[in-house]
Amino acid sequence: MPIGRRALALGGLALAGQALRPGRAAAQGTTPYPSRPITWIVPFNAAGVTDSTSRLAARKLGGRLGQPVVIENRPGAGGTLGTEYAARAAPDGYTVLYGTNAAMAGAPALYRRLGYHPVRSFTPLQGLFESSNVLVANPSRPYRTAEEFIRFARAKPGRVNLAHAGVGTSTHLTAVLFESIAGIEMTHVAYTGAAPALTDLLAGNVDVMFDYVATTRDAIADGRMRPLAVTARARIPALPDVPTVAEVGLPDAWSSTWSGLFMPAGAPAPMVERLTAAAASVIRDPEMRAFGEGNGSRPMEELSGEAFGRFVAAEMERWGEIVRRSGAQPL
Repeated sequence: MPIGRRALALGGLALAGQALRPGRAAAQGTTPYPSRPITWIVPFNAAGVTDSTSRLAARKLGGRLGQPVVIENRPGAGGTLGTEYAARAAPDGYTVLYGTNAAMAGAPALYRRLGYHPVRSFTPLQGLFESSNVLVANPSRPYRTAEEFIRFARAKPGRVNLAHAGVGTSTHLTAVLFESIAGIEMTHVAYTGAAPALTDLLAGNVDVMFDYVATTRDAIADGRMRPLAVTARARIPALPDVPTVAEVGLPDAWSSTWSGLFMPAGAPAPMVERLTAAAASVIRDPEMRAFGEGNGSRPMEELSGEAFGRFVAAEMERWGEIVRRSGAQPL
């Protein structure tokens, strides 16, 4: 019996429907994302706070994506070398970057030629942690409080040797802001990371330094470092006896360092959405929250996707103005 035209049409629609089913698409070769390990670029040395934070977050992210997330440390130039490397990676969803306020907000004002643009070169996924710094001094120095330190530095311009983790890093930018507001001038001593700078501070080879609460807390507790002030808006629970910069008369010297997850611009939207959702879930994980809060950091849960992008653009403007106001000359 010949098959009618209506039957042929209905049969064709049925076949088309089968072709649109997810199972049939997968059978025809569509590969689910991610199908292989993802590389997480950390633009700083191993064993620091950024590295330990990244390793925990990467493990959590890999568990949610069903693929390993492998840390790759690419330090140098205040985080800009690793950030540029990530910007040049293929936008295929298999490279992500641990970005910081130093490389993503301060660097454009500090470097004449930067191999990336913080907004145009990246797709922002999720804010991670916001932290404050603490100003610490070698305990052999004559100043015991922030007020005494400021008076000493004003009376002896350039006499105080300030250590920081490298030009353009958060510890450098924090110091630049503090100098500008306090009306002091210090001699900057740049290191290749926070660890060697802290070592020299403990040895008495330099006088003061701004750094994270997590990396200074133990030395403060046993008297090997003297805390002078924290850059937070309110006192930090981990250092409840240390005054804020506002309490010592410098309310405009407050600052915070932040981190976030980015990927090279141009990745397909489904990949961006999958990574953004997974990263947002990671920062809400109880272990991640406890880890950050134990280090004196606040999870930036509210900054996801486009909201995080707007935050980064605003931070570029803010830190650019801070650098210009300080008189620092771009390299």
